[in-house]
Amino acid sequence: MRHTLSYIVRVIVLGLAIAFVVTYFWPQLTQQNTATVEIRQTAADSPKRGASGPYTYAAAVDKASPAVVNVNTAKVVSVRPQPFLDDPLFRQFFGDNDELITPRKHVETSLGSGVIMSEQGFILTNHHVIQGADAIQIMLQDGRSAQAKLVGSDPDTDIAVLKINLKKLPVITVGHSDAMHVGDVVLAIGNPFGVGQTVTMGIVSATGRNKLGINTFENFIQTDAAINPGNSGGALIDAEGNLVGINTAIFSRSGGYQGIGFAIPASLASSVMTDILQHGRPLRGWLGMEGQAITPQIARALNLDSTDGVIVAGIVRGGPAHRAGVQPGDIIASIDDKKITEAREALLAISSRKPGDRVKLEVMRNGKKLKLEAVAIERPARAALTE
Repeated sequence: MRHTLSYIVRVIVLGLAIAFVVTYFWPQLTQQNTATVEIRQTAADSPKRGASGPYTYAAAVDKASPAVVNVNTAKVVSVRPQPFLDDPLFRQFFGDNDELITPRKHVETSLGSGVIMSEQGFILTNHHVIQGADAIQIMLQDGRSAQAKLVGSDPDTDIAVLKINLKKLPVITVGHSDAMHVGDVVLAIGNPFGVGQTVTMGIVSATGRNKLGINTFENFIQTDAAINPGNSGGALIDAEGNLVGINTAIFSRSGGYQGIGFAIPASLASSVMTDILQHGRPLRGWLGMEGQAITPQIARALNLDSTDGVIVAGIVRGGPAHRAGVQPGDIIASIDDKKITEAREALLAISSRKPGDRVKLEVMRNGKKLKLEAVAIERPARAALTE
């Protein structure tokens, strides 16, 4: 009996020892083979994001919208009567009534948008918004209105500058449009269909859009923010409320929004405005040469490896390019160390320079690279589409 109790005690002690070892040492023994999962959970009293966060862009809108205006235009249009009213046979039956054959005049109105750029009252809008207008009325968000004077416009970029005389004007802050990336959030502010100031949201769908046939100089920001008739001339802003573009056009089969809108970069619009205010017109460089795109057929005929570059099809005798040594048949490979892949890039690169600027050209001639330098002069009013 005594041996039995002793045996039972030893078994209990051994069991307790094993339980102690398993409880104390097992986590350390298994730690090397078990992955550690760390879960971070927001505290219950964590504050919500502010108005500039991803949940709302109210702060950006509050910053920019007071400087976005409605542009109402009016022009007097003469309407010619139907030709048959002047027919002798008609006159025989209805008499000689001059009121029936005299052209009648009526007023056509249109709506657009604009952006106040300075406390002096200068406003940016589109050229097509005010084209041919006899009167321009500006309506501010705060309820004030004023007649606007056309300071100048540039059909080649579809930019116009207006001036109003009001005090304590809200002014928009200009952002860095050249730093915009595809995917950046943007907001369009304007007056679509005349319903009143409206804000729509989207992203930058593409940058540097050209070859659309809208303007002579095209370098559009493409966005899917809803842009409709009446938005033209309004602001495209970034998520912080800074101006990055002037809304200009839409791609649409129906005339309404279909997810593809275009805005002129703020950098280009501001540059045009500065030229208009200082010189009365945009100042653009010109070299006096006509470029042509290199098609696959031309590339094969000239034994070229690619279609990059622009082939010089013609030169103005005595012009900057001619004096620099450029010859017909040369291929413009780069301008100011920027590679040229097609004719419109060359047009934009040269026209962006001011008269008197030196323009570096890298050309290919008979398989050899040549580095030339031309001095730009002011672009004539009716210069060739390609420089």
